Amino acid sequence: MQTECNTKSIEFQKQHRKEVIGRFDGGAISSDAGALLLSEVNMRVRIIEQAAACFTDVRAPERIEHSVEQLVGQRIYGLALGYEDLNDHDRLRCDPLMAVLAGKEDPTGDDRVRKRDKGKALAGSATLNRLELTAAQVAGNERYKKISFNIEMGMALFTQFFLRAKKETPSVLVLDLDATDDPVHGHQEGRFFHGYYGHYCYLPLYIFCGASLLWAELRPSNIDGSLGSVDALKRIIPPIRKKWPDVIIIVRGDSGFCRDDLMTWCEARDVDYLLGMGKNSRLNAFVEKAMKKAKRRFAETGRASRVYRDFSYRTRKSWSQKRRVVGKAEYIPGKENQRFVVTSLSRWAAPAQNLYEQLYCARGDMENRIKEQQLDMFADRTSAETMRANQIRLWFSSLAYCLVQSLREMGLKETVMEKAQCGTIREKLFKIGAQIVVTVRKIWIHYSEAYPLQSLFDRIMENLRRHPTFAT
Repeated sequence: MQTECNTKSIEFQKQHRKEVIGRFDGGAISSDAGALLLSEVNMRVRIIEQAAACFTDVRAPERIEHSVEQLVGQRIYGLALGYEDLNDHDRLRCDPLMAVLAGKEDPTGDDRVRKRDKGKALAGSATLNRLELTAAQVAGNERYKKISFNIEMGMALFTQFFLRAKKETPSVLVLDLDATDDPVHGHQEGRFFHGYYGHYCYLPLYIFCGASLLWAELRPSNIDGSLGSVDALKRIIPPIRKKWPDVIIIVRGDSGFCRDDLMTWCEARDVDYLLGMGKNSRLNAFVEKAMKKAKRRFAETGRASRVYRDFSYRTRKSWSQKRRVVGKAEYIPGKENQRFVVTSLSRWAAPAQNLYEQLYCARGDMENRIKEQQLDMFADRTSAETMRANQIRLWFSSLAYCLVQSLREMGLKETVMEKAQCGTIREKLFKIGAQIVVTVRKIWIHYSEAYPLQSLFDRIMENLRRHPTFAT
């Protein structure tokens, strides 16, 4: 990143007999030059342009220096590159590489109108926060916050990206639902203490299909974990079915989503489900004989033993009908371990052991995707005062994830990094030092000759070139 001119020399420890002296006079140098890979990806998927279309800009056109598309791009690229706070952009606005990513005509910022803005091509935090803080309807007397966001439109984008990315018709799609805690440390709207997590937090709802994000909804934590899941599926599944009428859809979740309304909704729409169940004395009685068998096997082998039981079950009050339940009776050293799942899948289509071990346990990978969202894309930076503003922040981090996921699918496939997590991709591929030279006709990116992954970088660019640019 470009810094302010400082000619003061910094003396380090001598290297043998030679002095080691540092100076901040290297010119326009960026530490994020590998992020141009993301720009190439966006040319093919147009995530930023479609995201910008979810905003309505009522600013006076003659006074606009930063378009909504440029503001949205700056925010998303910043998150993808590890700059989680709006305050970071008060420094990033001087970086010509970030200006190239955002689509600025003059990356040097010399074309800015005000003298104090010369050399700062991008927007600062005070301008960017208007994307989050503008009300759903702009008041007539509002002076500053005039870029309103359509949440419904924005949430629909994730399914659109997913459908467009799939080039072949899938036979089965598994939609993973999960809720997680998003700790808050102030007095934000919607904050509540959650007994299970032991702190004040939000309880966002995520839906993934494999590594593809389909839903990210911020919710208060004083609710049932499944609340809103049916409404989310109502938004996601119809477009999927419209494109692929014959695809088998399986909704998968832990015991927090084992609710009659969710299962009934799925049954009425030919959507399968596989959900965890909390154990109780009645369920334990169904696998009592199986547990005795597991204990005998353990005594014989000295290793953990599992026996499965397949049966029909109905709760006394909460379920509207009987459903198929698979129970796992497992005995591990000194402990019984019963687990249960309920499903609409038939015994023929999914035998008990395969159902649990191959299909249900695979949902654990979704937790890795949520960790990427929260740790690598800063989905937990929900420190704004209102739920609406924090939902928009979660939405931005989700778009940053989608952009990096698109790079994974299009550029990293069949390379050593095709399964790398977002944080690793950022460290290995985006954080490359380069000198930026802007001439009348060209923008030169002089990468560090010492970059160790040059051949991989070239391979990724070759992979990306095989994908056509997005047709508008």
